[in-house]
Amino acid sequence: MAGFPEVRPRRLRSSAAVRRLVAETTIEPRQLILPMFVREGAREPIAISSMPGVYQHTRDTARKAVAEAAALGLGGVMLFGVPTTKDAVGSGALDPDGILNVAIRDAVAEAGDDLLVMGDLCLDEFTDHGHCGVLDSAGRVDNDATLEIYAEMGVAQASAGAHVVGPSGMMDGQVGAIRAALDGAGFLDTVILAYAVKYASAFYGPFREAVDSSLQGDRKTYQQDPANARDAIREVDLDIAEGADIVMVKPALAYLDIIRQVRDHVTVPVAAYNISGEYAMVEAAAANGWIDREKAIVETLTSIRRAGADQILTYWAAEAAQLLR
Repeated sequence: MAGFPEVRPRRLRSSAAVRRLVAETTIEPRQLILPMFVREGAREPIAISSMPGVYQHTRDTARKAVAEAAALGLGGVMLFGVPTTKDAVGSGALDPDGILNVAIRDAVAEAGDDLLVMGDLCLDEFTDHGHCGVLDSAGRVDNDATLEIYAEMGVAQASAGAHVVGPSGMMDGQVGAIRAALDGAGFLDTVILAYAVKYASAFYGPFREAVDSSLQGDRKTYQQDPANARDAIREVDLDIAEGADIVMVKPALAYLDIIRQVRDHVTVPVAAYNISGEYAMVEAAAANGWIDREKAIVETLTSIRRAGADQILTYWAAEAAQLLR
């Protein structure tokens, strides 16, 4: 049959130059946000065993990482504090001299407006019970009492210079409480990146080592059930109505369908968090020689962008920015 087949899709895959020309999905450094852990009192970086290549930073090494992130053109850094002492109400989160607020000030001083400095707005790193809020007399997370602390925490981070705050505790009404507090304190331009869709996932394990988590029990009463998708849209709608500027889905890889549903549903930017367990799986497989590490990194991030994420929080942000050059 002369000339058969008439349609040959392979023509557009025939060389690297052609594939580059017709690529539907791209990743740019500006779309990547680097999560960073800063440990109070650390004199040298502390390796996180379950996340090869990721460290609890000292203040000095954190400043260097921030400077590198700015030079690479990353979209931002998301800072997590690792305090030396914790209490039942997470008071270190409100202390202007607490490690997270100090790390925010350091990062802003280092990068100025060349890089967005973001603060994780949650109590889990600061509470001795490891939950994202304060507990009532029955040991349950008290939603409304926690909102009062979140509001103060948002103002504390904005006062330290944070361009963006990231409420991640999944308390009902958290975005509205934080927005009202920020606006009342004059921080009208502080962006809220809401962890609107955060599932009670098995893939958070390495993160808990990274922040020295004290968690007792689980977070299933406030994080979302992995079985539910419609619930995600409900949460997104609530957060946007309360003033969220960006909404995020976390985790990313097991929830690519949710990223797509959220992206199709809203008009605000949508972020996704390529979390610790997802990072650790690729690193472990690569260390065993089972996959090509660099190709797997780019393919993983491409899948999250293809699903609809406008921004990606990923521990590979700095490396990926260099791989993509």
